[in-house]
Amino acid sequence: MPIPAKYVHTNLVARDWRRLARFYQEVFGCTGVPPERHFSGISFEQLTALPGAKLQGAHLRLPGYGEGGPTLEIFQYQPEGQRLPTGVNHRGYGHLAFAVEDVPSALEAVLAAGGKALGEVVTLEVAGGAKVTVVYATDPEGNILELQSWTKG
Repeated sequence: MPIPAKYVHTNLVARDWRRLARFYQEVFGCTGVPPERHFSGISFEQLTALPGAKLQGAHLRLPGYGEGGPTLEIFQYQPEGQRLPTGVNHRGYGHLAFAVEDVPSALEAVLAAGGKALGEVVTLEVAGGAKVTVVYATDPEGNILELQSWTKG
């Protein structure tokens, strides 16, 4: 039985997030969704399983959707990871994100279906006081998923 879920965003990891965001805005008409994201510290390191990780970036509203439609998330990490070769027949992406009612329960459902956990369930505060409870996991083939639940500040 599927868990209640809603598609949220697709992530791209960039070398220069502002430049890549401008590309999507100018070419495809995506629009910025404030606030910019800036994460670092122990909770972010626990989420990403990357010691010293820092992130900055933004969400862009995808064209063709209303105010609540999915976004393209463009982030830049420090330290920067190695770029793997790309090609039309290569597998992979940043991650697919799903809003769920209960992050730990959703993670258990992913694990029960053959997925694996990455990092830990954490709660991060976003500019403006909102909080997101989030965890990264993988599907059975290793593609990264984000399970998230938001509360207003």
